[in-house]
Amino acid sequence: MEFKIDRRSLLKAGAALAATQAVPAWAQDKPTLRFAAVFSDKDIRADMIRMFAKDIEGDFKLEPFYGGTLFKQGTELVALQRDNLELGNIAPQDISKQIPAWSILTSAYLFRDANHLNKFFASDLGAQMKKMVEDQVKVKILGPTFFGTRQVGLKPKKKINTPADLAGVKLRMPPGDAWQLLGRSLGANPTPMAYAETYTGMQTGAIDGQDNPLPNVQNMKFYEVMSQIVLTSHLVGFDLLTVNMKTWGGMSPAKQASFQAAADKAIAWSANEHLKREAELADGFRKQGLDVYAPDVNAFRAYAQKVYLASDEAKSWPPGLLDRINAL
Repeated sequence: MEFKIDRRSLLKAGAALAATQAVPAWAQDKPTLRFAAVFSDKDIRADMIRMFAKDIEGDFKLEPFYGGTLFKQGTELVALQRDNLELGNIAPQDISKQIPAWSILTSAYLFRDANHLNKFFASDLGAQMKKMVEDQVKVKILGPTFFGTRQVGLKPKKKINTPADLAGVKLRMPPGDAWQLLGRSLGANPTPMAYAETYTGMQTGAIDGQDNPLPNVQNMKFYEVMSQIVLTSHLVGFDLLTVNMKTWGGMSPAKQASFQAAADKAIAWSANEHLKREAELADGFRKQGLDVYAPDVNAFRAYAQKVYLASDEAKSWPPGLLDRINAL
């Protein structure tokens, strides 16, 4: 049997072959990493994720889900553990639910500023805490995503100088024991509420206020339903850019190194942007008519440390770790 092929068919076949050879094998089956976070797509950290996605696009396609649209706030860590999610922005409070020793990293007035936070995670102490998570929770922490220092924002105009002034004030906190303890350590009446519901909660009077870094107040427009910002500076806010072990273990050592380097670059950029934004926003909110002032921060610090040291959580803190963090 004689087989014939005309010139047009030959050219088509050649073009198709050239097209497949022009696309590398990795691009044809590039893995998709779904990223979940509670912050909005207007957040500085969303720009951080876009930067990260661009730097890893040779190996992965990153698909972001913002505003808690893929997983509800507080459920992202379990999704990572069950391989239902590849990448997430995880609150340390969620890790402390599974590793009580981690609750020390969620305590008020522990880290002095973003530099102190980064020094800790870059130190042997930080490496030990991250290893604890890998061994017990089975996820890989890429680094801390600083998002500003948490301040108290209130709808009522009552002046706040010491923790006693917050007695009875319904202060929104994220759900979870660690967050409720933080609220109590300020002297307030902590009220669990999802981040996305906070604006309406203040608007309707279900809560009296919230605590967030100033960039979050701007992004979520909380300032529209607040009269004042009390600069308590009670918590250096950070989450943890975290990848599930199936994804991390599937990378070669070289890919892991480039993946980590891309995360480090994006995280550092985001931290610097947050620090710049915080300085600008305090003045900006004053100009918008909000009362922005510092209370007796020493009184808040002393009260918070007393509450934490008397708590059940403190019983699980590694001996001597508090003093070693303070000494960094």
